[in-house]
Amino acid sequence: MLKVSGLRAAYGPIEALQGVDVDVDAGEIVALIGANGAGKSTLLMTICGAPRARSGRIEFDGRDITRMPTFEIIRLGIAQVPEGRRVFPHMTVLENLQVGASPAEETYFDEDLDRVFAMFPILEERRHQSGGTLSGGEQQVLAIARALMSRPRLLLLDEPSLGLAPLVVKRIFEIIKEINESQEITIFLVEQNAYHALRLADRGYVMANGRIVLKGTGAELLADEGVRKAYLEGG
Repeated sequence: MLKVSGLRAAYGPIEALQGVDVDVDAGEIVALIGANGAGKSTLLMTICGAPRARSGRIEFDGRDITRMPTFEIIRLGIAQVPEGRRVFPHMTVLENLQVGASPAEETYFDEDLDRVFAMFPILEERRHQSGGTLSGGEQQVLAIARALMSRPRLLLLDEPSLGLAPLVVKRIFEIIKEINESQEITIFLVEQNAYHALRLADRGYVMANGRIVLKGTGAELLADEGVRKAYLEGG
C-alpha cells in the first residue's frame, strides 16, 4: 500500500531523512521506533507533503505521490494524527469532527459520525464541549476520531501515547488495534513507547539519525538485544 524509497528531506541545511526505505502492506500495523530527533515525525510529515522530499519516491497504491499537494494526498485515503494531538481548542468536539470530514463525501457524514460516536461514546457525551477543555486522553481520542472522519485507508499515527497516564496509554493502544481489525484500516505508527508499539505491530522499523537501521517483525525486534538495551530497559 505504501512504499517509501530512498527518501531524503531537509530543514534548510539539516538533512532529517537520509535515504529512508519503508514498506507498509495493506491491513498491517507497522511501527517505527527511535530516539527523539531520529526523523520519525519528519517521515510522516514528508509522506503527507510537508516538508517536501528532497529526493526519493513515495508511492501509495502504486501511485507516485511524492510531489502531490497535501490536500490531494488526503483525498486518496491517507490521514495523519499529529504529535501533540492538535485539536482545535476553541471548536466543539462536533466541529472538530466536521473539519476532519471535509475530505470525504458529504453524504457519508451522518453515517461516519454515528460510527465514530459508537466507537467513542465519550465524544458523543461531549459533542458540544470545546476541544481544549477535554482531558489529554480525550483529546487524543478526538484527534483519532477526527482523522477517521476522512474515511482513510492508511492512518499515520504520530506518538499517540505521548504525555498520557499508563491506563490511558493502554486504552489508546486498544483503540488502535480495534481500528485496524474492525475497520480494516492500515496503520503506520510512530511511537517512543517501543514496548507497546512492537507488541501491537505486525512489523517494525528502527530509525536513528535519519536512517532505518533495523527492521523485522514486532516479535523479532522485541527480542533483539540492541533494541532492548536502547529502547526497552525499564519498560
